[in-house]
Amino acid sequence: MAHFGIICPPYAGHINPQAALGRELRSRGHNVTFLQISDLESKVRSQGVNFYPIGEAIYQPGSMAQTFAQLGKLSAIEALKYSIDFCVQMVEIVCQDVPNAIAQTGIEALIVDQLEIVGETVAEHLNLPFVCVSCGQAIHRRIDVPPFFTSWSYQNASWAKIRNQVAYYFLDRSCEPILGAINRYRQAWKLPNYNHIYATNTRLAHISQQPPAFEFPINNLPSHLHYVGPLRNAAPNSVDFPYEKLTGQPMVYASLGSVQNTKEDVFRCIAAACEGLDVQLVIAHGGGMSADTARSLRGSPLVVEYAPQPDILAHASLTITHAGMNTILDSLSYGVPLIAIPITFEQPGNGARICSTGVGKVLSLWKLNVDLLRDAIAQVLAENSYKINARKIQQSIQQTGGARQAADIIERVTGFSGSQTSDRLSVIT
Repeated sequence: MAHFGIICPPYAGHINPQAALGRELRSRGHNVTFLQISDLESKVRSQGVNFYPIGEAIYQPGSMAQTFAQLGKLSAIEALKYSIDFCVQMVEIVCQDVPNAIAQTGIEALIVDQLEIVGETVAEHLNLPFVCVSCGQAIHRRIDVPPFFTSWSYQNASWAKIRNQVAYYFLDRSCEPILGAINRYRQAWKLPNYNHIYATNTRLAHISQQPPAFEFPINNLPSHLHYVGPLRNAAPNSVDFPYEKLTGQPMVYASLGSVQNTKEDVFRCIAAACEGLDVQLVIAHGGGMSADTARSLRGSPLVVEYAPQPDILAHASLTITHAGMNTILDSLSYGVPLIAIPITFEQPGNGARICSTGVGKVLSLWKLNVDLLRDAIAQVLAENSYKINARKIQQSIQQTGGARQAADIIERVTGFSGSQTSDRLSVIT
């Protein structure tokens, strides 16, 4: 048995899958502690894992809600700039506070989210074993793979590699504040500099919650990269839902995740597009919409703050999403096709994978209008190919081990065996 620490961005889309992995490790007798901003304590503890606060000198109680609200209002470029500033602050918090937190708690190994890559620097400094987990898109810093923030398809051609390399160059340039902050600590701790953002240093394991089928046809993947499928298991808390209000019509489920959920114009467009169609629209806005706005939506959709997403998707015919990885995977777990409206960060790259696998359509946020979206909804519902392809990904997900397989891998590569290690040690790459 061991004590694992989890370092990830303070967003539900990262905390929820990491918590599922944490619960699996706890079920095997391990101790698991999130090292996270204090505002997230109740969220983390409600997920059934331990919590240790960091960043208390910078983030006062209630400040993270303001950060999320501001981020959700910004356009793609503005959101990227805002996120970079936030990431620089997180570098300072992790490097200043996590070593002491580890000493206080007795953490023996780290599980580091690929988007909180500075956690690897602390692990290297303290000589702790660590694994990398991609809750979003697995980021490949390779010239044959389009950057995660682009909507480009995979093409193993020289011109495409040059295009990708140029885009990666500008990514590193734009993220120089983050790299500079990390490298100041790496230099102080006698570690070699990072040259590229989000290029994981792990040699033990890189775990992705994508299934193998929801990825570009990338050759020669590293042996320590494992596509284990969605990190899910039963959370201790449940979400109420007015099931009695479901009409039995084909259900269209719409969610913009936990950060982009303040974009009321997108929700209004979705509601107007579904009006007049023989469907029931269910919107889960995650607290990003006022009651007055919800009542004013065209077509009288069923609007809730939160929904038990897997349960709802089990009855859905179509998902409309911002192309967040968790909503995509939940939808495909039930063979439900998608319409994606990517907004920022990795979402365009997720949309590219939706296109390449044929599981849905991708619409530009900048060109979005009611007629365009209504036509896309009608097309995806009418054409059987989208559902057939979504079911192929569903079958791929069913063949993965998810949180159990991830825990098996973590125990194996760190050498910390639990009391209930799964018999399944298959490695899917």
